[in-house]
Amino acid sequence: MLSLVVFLPLVAAVVLAAARGLPDAAARWAWVVVSLVEVALVAVLWWRYETPAPLSSTESGLAFEEQVPWIPGVGTSYHVGLDGLSLPLVALTVVVFAACSIYALREDRRPRTQAALFLFLQTACLGVFAAADLIVFFVFFDLSIVGMYFAIAGWGHGSAQRSALQFFLYTFLGSLALLLGFIGLYVASGTFDMVELAANPPLVGAGVTGGLVLATVLVGLAVKTPTVPFHTWLPPAHTDASAVGSAVLAAVLLKMGTYGFVRIAMPMLPDAWRDFAWVILAVGIVSVVWGALVALAQTDLKRMVAYTSVNHMGYIVMAVGAAGLVGGSDEQARQLAITGAVTQMVSHGLITGALFLLAGVLHARAGTYEMGRFGGLAGRAPRFAVLLPVAAFASLGLPGFSGFIAELQMFTGSIAIAPVTAVALVGILLTAALFLRALQRLLTGEPGELTASFRDVRASELLAVAPLLVLATLLGVLPRPLLDVIEPAAGTVAALVAR
Repeated sequence: MLSLVVFLPLVAAVVLAAARGLPDAAARWAWVVVSLVEVALVAVLWWRYETPAPLSSTESGLAFEEQVPWIPGVGTSYHVGLDGLSLPLVALTVVVFAACSIYALREDRRPRTQAALFLFLQTACLGVFAAADLIVFFVFFDLSIVGMYFAIAGWGHGSAQRSALQFFLYTFLGSLALLLGFIGLYVASGTFDMVELAANPPLVGAGVTGGLVLATVLVGLAVKTPTVPFHTWLPPAHTDASAVGSAVLAAVLLKMGTYGFVRIAMPMLPDAWRDFAWVILAVGIVSVVWGALVALAQTDLKRMVAYTSVNHMGYIVMAVGAAGLVGGSDEQARQLAITGAVTQMVSHGLITGALFLLAGVLHARAGTYEMGRFGGLAGRAPRFAVLLPVAAFASLGLPGFSGFIAELQMFTGSIAIAPVTAVALVGILLTAALFLRALQRLLTGEPGELTASFRDVRASELLAVAPLLVLATLLGVLPRPLLDVIEPAAGTVAALVAR
């Protein structure tokens, strides 16, 4: 069933691409239907999911596992499966793509081609999170870059062509570094299988060699995350992408980097991760503070939200870095930090996806994201004036939202291991300041030059954004269904990196 979930969107994309005479409305609704079917299938997977036995020499630690020989000469196979790290991100992926399909119902620029492209991109994203073989992971990882390049270039605005090219070259260079690291793991082990590599890490005690392999893997993943100083491609890509392109980029593609930390780098290169833990932790803290400070300086709403992604991804990097500080630290604290990091991946995807869709409402109405040209929208657009503050408060980690659950776990675990991580708490304060200032500029005060012509959130936009915020609220109030899935897998990673 897992392969059906991964490849159903690709099959639908091929059908849509071949159906040249299909009416635009039918293409839009076909995308919606396939996306909702995917949500239903993943809901069945979640309902049937039982925590697998911990990874060992005899157990893969994966549920819904499928393995078929692919390229035996290099020890690779089509190997997929899910655990508590990947299942939440698979669920996030299908929910975000479903929201985007509904949001795009009014799209009038090549809707059939757009639907086919985003369905292809959905398969690429699902494949990354389901992969249990490094080459399978890499293939889907690179396909996601190709899909997002065309999504930005084909449906963006402003300098979309330039931003798409910058995105592609930057992230493709990162993927080449990642491939080099994968080859290093293969040379040392004779396999690309992720289960075998995690159960028997090949470069333990390898010193400089292990450090070099980890460095190449980290560069590839850090570019996709992105962390400082590899973040410079992100703001222009987001600013010039369409609303649905930005939502998918922030909510799903950025998680491929952070997911790679906990799926690949930590369990497969444990001693090198421990050696570099302080460096990784420091990069995380710098990303938190730098992302928030630069976001605070923005006057463009979409660019501001883009920089908050650097800030929020920094929390994750900080937490997984802290989890590598094994000496003298408590295993429960390290597990808590990893649990918080994975929870943050899900939370950020839901909340920032909603924020980018709401930013798209501004551009759809006025052709700009400049906050200074609006004002007093609370009276003109009451639905927008409700959704935007909810998304903003969720993003800054207010209690009652999923962001609070994630940040509480990350900071509790990280500070218990390395008290210096308390410095990153300033990022929360800065995030509160920048969102409150944005709300004041947009919703309160005297009406701006574009306020009078602003139309409130439409039904399709409401149906796309509201479920994301409802889920973020439910996970903030009732987090146990999510945490029950994540915690055992986080405990396994904490134990593997401490070997």
